[in-house]
Amino acid sequence: MTDFSERVERVSISGIREVFEMAGDDAINLGLGQPDFPTPAHAREAAVDAIQSGEADAYTSNKGTRPLREAIAAKHDRDQGVTVDPDDVIATAGGSEALHVALEAHVDAGEEVLVPDPGFVSYDALTKLAGGEPVPVPLREDLTLDPAAVEERITDDTAAFVVNSPSNPTGAVASPDDIEAFARIAREHDVLCISDEVYETIVFEGEHRSPLEHERENVVVVNACSKAYSMTGWRLGWVTGATDRIERMLRVHQYAQACASAPAQYAAEAALSGPQDVVGEMRDSFERRRDIVLEGLADAGLDCPTPQGAFYAMPEVPEGFVDACIDRGVVVVPGDAFGANGAGYARISYATGEDDLREALDIMAEAAEAVR
Repeated sequence: MTDFSERVERVSISGIREVFEMAGDDAINLGLGQPDFPTPAHAREAAVDAIQSGEADAYTSNKGTRPLREAIAAKHDRDQGVTVDPDDVIATAGGSEALHVALEAHVDAGEEVLVPDPGFVSYDALTKLAGGEPVPVPLREDLTLDPAAVEERITDDTAAFVVNSPSNPTGAVASPDDIEAFARIAREHDVLCISDEVYETIVFEGEHRSPLEHERENVVVVNACSKAYSMTGWRLGWVTGATDRIERMLRVHQYAQACASAPAQYAAEAALSGPQDVVGEMRDSFERRRDIVLEGLADAGLDCPTPQGAFYAMPEVPEGFVDACIDRGVVVVPGDAFGANGAGYARISYATGEDDLREALDIMAEAAEAVR
């Protein structure tokens, strides 16, 4: 038998995907983090035009087309008041690749990366694939990441820590004070803050803030068009940071990917620079759905911190609840798929239609009653 690398042996197939395999074709899927809206028409048309004209036939620059990187820089200026040089942007194959190149470029074998627990499954896995050691940081009771908890876990072996606001899987939004504290920690301890801002446009209460507003040298921002513009299948994200960091991340990206998909780059440029009304419309719809979910969970006797953003809720659930839901045709994800501290919770995605949500909530109430 061929030996496999120790790095790949340290990771397994995502627990989210394992749940999908357990459900039937007719199940109501509340496990998938994918908006049920179409990609904006002007973005799709831009990709079609680029394909038909032949512009999308060839490799682009490793970093991505100049107009796309200019659109990304303009987005940071428009939304956060942060000046970003287009040369300090790399277009990637989704936010997942952006996370991958950030960790590969900054983490040596055995170095530590502090990750929220529960947190997005890729933080742990990609740290291990880079040869690093993920260090889980438990969340507060309201499921936000505490800067003090991050700071107290920093050691001489710490290479980076991850901040994700709004958060997958919790829907929590970090306060402006916490975001400023994360930037201070990165600066004072000279460690990298990787800020995952993929859900930044989906905020119901409070506001999205970025550590990049307070610290430039030791912050790298990961983002994507996937959630803001319902472009998950286009696989178009980006990473931005200081010039020397971008140069190192580019070394990883150019060998792993060469460049992001050219048609997707043209679509993303149009999405970022075109009309933004669809972004607000989706946010408003997700807020309505959030309220439906909170009401249904309360009726089922399930406690749930109020999500302030993204499109996830993470209620506390009785033992056996997830299996009981799946047996009844509703897919939810066990909280421990996102880290040991997620045990006793379930993640519910409300990126699906309101009728399906209401039906699923009725079934979840039955499941909760059955396992109590």
